[in-house]
Parts: sequence; C-alpha cells; structure tokens
Amino acid sequence: MKNYVDLHVHSTASDGTLTPSQLVQYALQKGLAAFALTDHDTTAGIPEALQAAEGTSVEVIPGIELSTTWQGGDVHIVGLDIDLENIWFQETLLRFQSSRDSRNDKIIALLQKEGIDITSSSMLEAFPHSVWTRAHFARYLLDRHYVGSVNEAFDRYLGDHSKCYVPREKVTPFQAVRLIKESGGIAVFAHPALCRISTDRLESLVAELKRAGLDAMETIYSTYRPAEEAAMTRLARRHSLKSSGGSDFHGSNKPRIDLGSGMGNLRIPYEILVNLRER
Repeated sequence: MKNYVDLHVHSTASDGTLTPSQLVQYALQKGLAAFALTDHDTTAGIPEALQAAEGTSVEVIPGIELSTTWQGGDVHIVGLDIDLENIWFQETLLRFQSSRDSRNDKIIALLQKEGIDITSSSMLEAFPHSVWTRAHFARYLLDRHYVGSVNEAFDRYLGDHSKCYVPREKVTPFQAVRLIKESGGIAVFAHPALCRISTDRLESLVAELKRAGLDAMETIYSTYRPAEEAAMTRLARRHSLKSSGGSDFHGSNKPRIDLGSGMGNLRIPYEILVNLRER
C-alpha cells in the first residue's frame, strides 16, 4: 500500500484504542505512505506521532476532526495540515473542548440517575489521556458489565434518542471550517453520506460550507456503498470541491474497520493528498 494514504484516523488521544506511536508502527506495517491523525476536537496526540514517524517511511499529517451541529444534526469537519503552533487555533479549540466537557458532565449526571456508578474521577482513571466521547462512556459501561456490547450502550443510554443523550452545545460547521482555514489547514466535510439528512438539505449544506471556505469532501469512506461513493463524488464536483478519503479507524472500538483498508476494499491513492495540497 506504499502508494496509498488514510486521511481520517483516531488514536487514544480521543476515542481510538492505539496510541499515536502505535499508529505509526501499524501504518508502517500496513505499508501506508501517509496517514492523518484526526482525533476529535484535539491535537494532543500529534507531537507523539510526529516524533515516532521521524526517520521512517510514513508521513504523519497533523489533523483534527471537529464535532459540530447544523439544524439539530451532527456534522463533522476534518482539518488536514493543521498548524499546531497557531495560537488562535489552539485558544479556539479550548473553547470547543469546553463545550464537550460541559456535555460530558451532564451525561455523567444522567447515567448516575440510572443507577450507574460513574463519576468524572472514575472516567479520568479509565481514560486518563483522552478527550472523552460517547464511545468512551460506552466502553466504560461495557467494561463494568452494565451492558453486553457497545451497541447496547448506545441503544439503552447514549444514542441520539436514548435516556442519557445530551446534545452538543452549538458549534457550527461554518465556525469549524473557518477555524481550520485560518490556521492554514485544509477543511474537509467528513462522511457526508452519514449525516442522515435529505438530498436537498445536504446540497444546501455543502453550498453553505463551500461559501465558508470548505476545500473538500470525503468521497471515499469505509462504509460507503458504491452508489454512495458515486453520489458524494458527483456532489463534490457540482460544488467544485476536491475529494478526500479515510477509514475513520478507531482500533478495537470499530473492529470491522482497518487502517488504510477500511472494511477491506478501501483504497485512497496518494494522488488524493497531492491534489488536496494544491492550493
């Protein structure tokens, strides 16, 4: 896979199960030319990954995945080639993280009302170096035998219509795009086919994101069926957006999805990265 890349990857800095260093070793094992570390709302794992990749054949692309809300639904924006030293970027990111922290406190309170023995301290002990997501809460419930699977944790407690669901405080995708662009990065609409909105609304959202500075869409993604990939490619072309792609690898938290190859058939040519970097 030396001519292939993966532009959407998570580590233990958010909700993946491999450390940044382990990801570098796994990318080398898989023969990838490059991968983007795009943890949720944090760049904390990137320095470790960059250091681990020094002197190797794999390039680590500094990235991030920002969680945002549009018309009541979740929209994720990936940033690639992020400038980690940009002070404004890091200060704004802290505000985004604060909104996530507030949500997590509310989730903990609701889980406690359900008779679950959970506190901020016990979560910190379980996941000491991570930006917590709902996947972390699901893993906590699974490890302590409150549920029999991660899917059950979402069905009973954490899913969008479940008793302990708490919506994110509103960070818009347009704010996310501007944040990425003003830090010198490449802004990508992550897995747009998974947004669960109508074709017309998706078209409208992409048009608005393009006006805000969006560069690309994930037209190649682990769970896309051929028809979805074709539809996302056509949508990107209609709005003069470039194509990006990624596995959304999370390690054992998404066991069916592998680094670089997704569910087995994913291939993201190196030329995709070269094209994204042509400004």
